[in-house]
Amino acid sequence: QVRLVESGGGVVQAGGSLRLSCAVFGSRFSINTVAWYRQAPGKGRESVAIMSSGGYTTYAGSVKGRFTISRDNANDTVYLQMNSLKPEDTAVYYCRLWPSPGDYWGQGTQVTVSS
Repeated sequence: QVRLVESGGGVVQAGGSLRLSCAVFGSRFSINTVAWYRQAPGKGRESVAIMSSGGYTTYAGSVKGRFTISRDNANDTVYLQMNSLKPEDTAVYYCRLWPSPGDYWGQGTQVTVSS
């Protein structure tokens, strides 16, 4: 059974940094695409950063230059380094893995940026 477990969320002041981690269990991690999404209160879920199995990355325009996605295939973990955080980055952050053996999401971790 595939499970994704996020950690690293918390409360930080504007301008600060956080690093989110997502540990993946039960999948062939290295062959999958991994991604971070977020959902702010009253808004839909949006893609933040995506990394393919080959290491190709894409970022939302609002985080480009501030956030960095990375993956450790030896430890089946994906990271999101978030720098220069803004209050508008406040959201629940989710990791996602697909396509083998399916499409899986973590339970989410709260990030709150105070002004």
